Amino acid sequence: MKANRSEFYVVIERDEDGFYVGEVPQLRACYSQGRTIDELMANIRDVIALCLAEEPDYTPTEFVGVQRVLA
Repeated sequence: MKANRSEFYVVIERDEDGFYVGEVPQLRACYSQGRTIDELMANIRDVIALCLAEEPDYTPTEFVGVQRVLA
């Protein structure tokens, strides 16, 4: 039997020290970092699992997208 899986989006930025920082907008306080994209993604999977364990009644929000605004 296959476990239920959810799909999450990760917004990725690079900080001033060169680390990749990722945030999952659908989950409260769900973010991590890594020296590489692969390391970030492994770390963010762990954090997603922790966030879901903290919120067993989690109801997903709809991720709409990212827009760039020039100011």
